[in-house]
Amino acid sequence: MNTKLKWLRDKIKMQNMQGFIITNPINVKYLTNIDAEGILLITRKENIFITDGRYMEHVRQILTIDDEIVVMNFKDICLEDYENFFIFCENVGFEENYMTYAKYKEYKQKFKINNFEETEYIIEKQRMIKDEKEISNIKEACRITDNCFEHLKSYIKIGMTEIQIADEIQKYFKENGADGLAFETIVASGVNSSKPHAIPTNKKIALGDPITIDMGCKYNGYCSDMTRTIFAGEILESVKTIYDIVLKNQIKVSEQLKDGEMIKNICKNLEAEFKLNGFDLIHALGHGVGLDIHELPTVSSKNDINLKENMIITNEPGIYLPGQFGVRIEDTVLITKNGSINLTKSDKNYIIVR
Repeated sequence: MNTKLKWLRDKIKMQNMQGFIITNPINVKYLTNIDAEGILLITRKENIFITDGRYMEHVRQILTIDDEIVVMNFKDICLEDYENFFIFCENVGFEENYMTYAKYKEYKQKFKINNFEETEYIIEKQRMIKDEKEISNIKEACRITDNCFEHLKSYIKIGMTEIQIADEIQKYFKENGADGLAFETIVASGVNSSKPHAIPTNKKIALGDPITIDMGCKYNGYCSDMTRTIFAGEILESVKTIYDIVLKNQIKVSEQLKDGEMIKNICKNLEAEFKLNGFDLIHALGHGVGLDIHELPTVSSKNDINLKENMIITNEPGIYLPGQFGVRIEDTVLITKNGSINLTKSDKNYIIVR
């Protein structure tokens, strides 16, 4: 039996729903391990995945009899079939934060649904807590990322461009067991590092540049996320001062992360520390990591939920001085009962490349 689908059936039953249409491919993969185009229907009697002929063989290779999922081809389904999927279902759930209004109208009519019910991130909230297999996949993605960073320490040279470095990261991931990038790599040097989401450019690495590298890969669909700020040739005192503040507070946050701690309080403590030094945290302190690179929970002072064991989040404080430079340090972190474990383990001492 597919335990995740059983959980979902029990959950929607408690909320007086008799069916559910799942269209977000990340949620489909989470529930079924299917990574093909299609929609997943939870009906009164069956779990049905509808796809097209291009994916039928692939999907059937993924599923086992224990998954209890019927696979159907779109071209084999007639209008009457659509109308019968949710017959006698008063309330059918849908992903209001993913489904477009056009699809909402189309499905309501096609499936003859009496009442579409908003589900308020029901699956995404469940995804916050990782199981043993998910943790293992994320650990492996983080291991590959750490190894890539170790490679970069000897690869990066003054005079290289940001794009060259970003391309090398992508190449390393591809050649060393990753599925690919978890997100578009950020390589930002010198003045470009003052932009938290800078795009790699043809700017050449110059002597004295801080270089912020934000990178991550996927392994079996699961993501890693790590940022390190390193230095070209030398560390300017003005940059070193900021680096020390960021690292000190990143470590301090790590010491507060554990099951039961309120996210809001941890973030407010960090923001207060930054304020004492005359700086602001201009983005969230972190985010959940899993099948998506950014998923629940949001780690910010606006989120008053508690951390729970086996959540995986990022810890990524940063300080940015517009037109000058920026420093960010980030780890992917596993929350445990009594603390936390950094899954990205790369060195955070001063690293100078030449």
